Amino acid sequence: MQTEYISAFDVVIGVLWRFWPVWVALILVMGASFTYKKRLGLYGQLFDSGVGIAGVFICLFWLFTAIFASTISPFDPLAQVSVMKDTLPGAVEPASKLVYYFGGDKLARDVFSRMVYGSQIVLIIAPAATGFALMVGITLGLPAGYYGGKIDTLLSFLANLVLAFPVILLFYLLVTPGIMDTPIPYAMAGLFFLFPIIFFCVLFWTRYKNRPDRLYILLGITLVLGGWIYAGLVFDKDPLHIVHIDPNQLNIFVAVVFASSPGVFRIVRGLTMDIKTRDYVAAAQTRGESPWYIMLWEILPNARGPLIVDACLRIGYTTILLGTLGYFGLGLAPESPDWGTAIKDASRLLRSFIHPALPPTIALMSFVLGLNLLADSLREQSMKD
Repeated sequence: MQTEYISAFDVVIGVLWRFWPVWVALILVMGASFTYKKRLGLYGQLFDSGVGIAGVFICLFWLFTAIFASTISPFDPLAQVSVMKDTLPGAVEPASKLVYYFGGDKLARDVFSRMVYGSQIVLIIAPAATGFALMVGITLGLPAGYYGGKIDTLLSFLANLVLAFPVILLFYLLVTPGIMDTPIPYAMAGLFFLFPIIFFCVLFWTRYKNRPDRLYILLGITLVLGGWIYAGLVFDKDPLHIVHIDPNQLNIFVAVVFASSPGVFRIVRGLTMDIKTRDYVAAAQTRGESPWYIMLWEILPNARGPLIVDACLRIGYTTILLGTLGYFGLGLAPESPDWGTAIKDASRLLRSFIHPALPPTIALMSFVLGLNLLADSLREQSMKD
C-alpha cells in the first residue's frame, strides 16, 4: 500500500494546531503574569528581563504539554501500526486518516505522540526528585552549619563520601535491573521520603507551638497527607489507588535523591554558616528563640535565592541524567516514551532514518535551556536583592 503524505507546510501548521491547549494556557498565564507582575514577588521580577521571559515561556510550554498530553497527541504512544514503520514526517495513517507529523519509528509508533508523552515522565521525575533532594539537604544542612562541631563533621563526612563517587557510576550501580530484586531501593525510599514529613512537622511546631489550635490542624494535615503519600510511594498501599510509582521509576527516583542530596547539603551548610553571623539571627537568639526556629524561620528564608537557582539548575541536570540513563537502557521500561529511551531507539538506525531522533533530542535540549535561562534570571534577581 502506498503511504500518503502531506506537505511540510501542512506538517508545521498541523503541529502548531495540535498544541492549541498549550497556546491558550500560555496566553492566559503569561498575560496575567505581565499584568500583575508587581504583585507576584520573585516570579513577577522574572518578567523584567528577556532572559527571564524566555525561561518562563519554555518551562511553561513543556509543563502545559505534559498536562494536556492526551489532548495534544493524536495516537497512543505505545500504539503500533505496521504500515507506518519508519515512515517519514507527514505520513497519513490509512485507517484513521490521522497524521504521523514527525513520522514513525522502527516499531511503527508515532514519534510526535511519544515526544509529547515523554514530557510527562520528565516533568514528574526530575522536579519531584529534586524537591525531595532539597528536603533532605535542607534538613541535614541547617543543623550542620548552625551547630558545627561533631554534627557538622559527621554529616559532612557522609556527604563527601557520596560525592566521592563518579555520578554516572553511582547511578549505574543504583538503577541496574538486578537492584530491584533487593530491598535496598525500598529501604532508601523509606528513609528519604520521611524527610519532607519531618521537615514540615518541625516547621509548623517551631512557628505555632504557642498556638495549639492552628498547630494541631497543620500537624494533622501534614501527617495524614504525608502518611498517605508515603504509603503509596514506598509500599504501594494507597487505599485510594491514586499515589503510585512503578518500581523502575522508584529506582531512578531514589538514585536521583541519593546523588543530589549531598550537593544541596553543602550549599545549605555554607549558607547557614554565613547567615548565622548576621544581626537578625543574634536578635532572634536574644529573644530566646529555639535553634530550629532560627534555622527554619530566620536563616532558611534568607537563603532561598541561591537555593531556588540551584533547584532550577539541578532539575536541568537531572533531566539530562534521565536522558543519559534512558540512552543506556537503564531504569525505565524499554517501551517508555521518555526522551532518553526515544533517542536510544532512534540512534540505532541513525544512518538510515534521522527523523525519529530529532524531536526527543530537541525537546530535551529546549527544556534544559529553559531551566538554565530561568536560573540565570533568578541569579540576577537574587544579586539585586
